[in-house]
Amino acid sequence: MERPELSIAVQRAPDEVTIQLAGEIDVLTVTELSTVVNELVVDDQLNRIVLDMSGVTFCDSQGLGTLVVLSRRAQHAQIVLALANVGDFLMRVLDITGLRSALMISSN
Repeated sequence: MERPELSIAVQRAPDEVTIQLAGEIDVLTVTELSTVVNELVVDDQLNRIVLDMSGVTFCDSQGLGTLVVLSRRAQHAQIVLALANVGDFLMRVLDITGLRSALMISSN
């Protein structure tokens, strides 16, 4: 079985970071995503972290839980963590699990 991959590309602006995600957010890739976001959360120059989900093809329960944990960690650091370009499948999963209200979802 081939190991699923998650591509993570970080684009910095002075007070905002956009993280372009492509692939699967699951038990095998959440550690990498957590590491990237946790390193950014300690940056006191940041006001906002945007996770661009347009390339995400799959997200399991571990991935969903990680998104919630990262969102709360950012909020604790007074940084907004927002999901952008959330696909229909992931939006349905967020609705079904009740997690849509736990995450900030950007309309753009």
